[in-house]
Amino acid sequence: MAKNKQSEAAEDKKIEAAAEEKAAEETAETVAAEAEVEEAPQEKTVPESLLAAEKDKYLRLAAEFDNFKKRSQKERESLYQDVRSDTILKLLPVYDNLERALRQETADEAYKKGVELTMSQLESIFEGMGVKPIETVGKTFDPGLHDAVMHIEDENAGEGEIVEEFQKGFTLGDKVIRFSMVKVAN
Repeated sequence: MAKNKQSEAAEDKKIEAAAEEKAAEETAETVAAEAEVEEAPQEKTVPESLLAAEKDKYLRLAAEFDNFKKRSQKERESLYQDVRSDTILKLLPVYDNLERALRQETADEAYKKGVELTMSQLESIFEGMGVKPIETVGKTFDPGLHDAVMHIEDENAGEGEIVEEFQKGFTLGDKVIRFSMVKVAN
């Protein structure tokens, strides 16, 4: 048993010595690495051409991002305008039907008054959204605003003058939502 205790003590001493030796090596490596880190910044110098290239890449990236933001903003605005014009275009048949209803004779004044109020409300909504009707009768034909579906010879009308409107056209800002369908003279 005494031998066992002695051999265990000897093994413990060997393990302690190995651990101390390993700790000493790690400490030496750490000190050496820290010395290299302290010396490294002093030894390294970045060439001016490398700095200029990186600055140029940064400026180009910043300009590209700025252009991306502007392009995205324009696309959002364009999409908004397209959705508005599509919505108004879908409401125009309702406008046409109310306009036809107002042209019809009726004995029921309350009915007529209701249709007139509905029409004036729709017109005020259009006005609030920036939708304007295209002027036609008496004006000169403009292919950018009007769609000529008939042509007549009339001595009383001027050259290219619109004499009748079949369907009202509308603009939203500078964009034509629907062309006016007209009859053109001469």
